[in-house]
Amino acid sequence: MTVFLFTVPPLAQQAEPASPQTSAPPPATAPAQTPAPAYAPKFSGDPAHSESEAAALGYMRVVIRAQRLFNKQYGHFATTLAELVHSGSFTRRMVNPDRGDYTAAFKGKKDSYILTMTPKFMDAQHRSFYAEDDGKIHADESKPADRDSPVVK
Repeated sequence: MTVFLFTVPPLAQQAEPASPQTSAPPPATAPAQTPAPAYAPKFSGDPAHSESEAAALGYMRVVIRAQRLFNKQYGHFATTLAELVHSGSFTRRMVNPDRGDYTAAFKGKKDSYILTMTPKFMDAQHRSFYAEDDGKIHADESKPADRDSPVVK
């Protein structure tokens, strides 16, 4: 027969009362803010300034390609984003205009379309974007982009 012996530690003794503080507590320091990591381009010639911009530009490229394919198949552009579902790699989830830090806006006609991506907070890392049926993407960091804004390289 095996017998196990367990020892129980003594009950915790009462701690001595804390002595009154003789000096002021050290001042609270704000946590050191580390700068956001620099954006790493996704491919050679990537024009994005941030991850959010890369996602917005990627979305625009998918819509532009889907419109090109839709136009080739049906002889006209889609008039709504919902019509683009299953054209190229455009999915049903992409119809939602909320694209993270950006909001997509789409105006389509059978002979043209306009797609804009507007950041929720505009700054150097969140430019606004504009594209139409010519497939060129324009950007502006101070106002909503339009056809007169510089073309994204």
